Order: sequence, then structure tokens, then C-alpha cells
Amino acid sequence: MPLFMDVHKLGERVGIEDVAKAHMADLQEQDKYDVKYLRYWVDEAQGTIFCLAEAPTAEAAATVHREAHGLEAQEIFEVKEGS
Repeated sequence: MPLFMDVHKLGERVGIEDVAKAHMADLQEQDKYDVKYLRYWVDEAQGTIFCLAEAPTAEAAATVHREAHGLEAQEIFEVKEGS
């Protein structure tokens, strides 16, 4: 399954607790679209969130965010994992 990293640029400070709530909402929606949100990272001061998901397409990953909480990513990249 392809991996996708998305980037949300909120333009204002964001708390990790709020992002954790949004992530939990993603987990509730993801099975409908064969998506698995794996991890997320937050730059609280810059209001930037990065999410890593396994998904059949970038659009499927975006749909989960849109339906779960409405916070759509500005960018989505297909990525390969390295070590």
C-alpha cells in the first residue's frame, strides 16, 4: 500500500491535544476508505501538522480528513520509507 505524508499549514499556533483529537477522528473514519493513519507530527508554534498514512490514493487519505474533522491538507506527497 502506498504511503502518503500530508502537510497542514494552519497559519496559527496549534496545540498537540487538539491534533490528537483530530487524529482520533481520523481513526474512526479511515476504515471506510481503506486508509490507515500511522503517525503525526506537530510544530505547535508554526501551526503545521504532518500526517503519515497508508492509503490506496492521496484522495482517499484526504477524504478521511475531510469527513473526520474538515482539516484538509495543503499538500500531500507520496513517500517511500528509508532508514
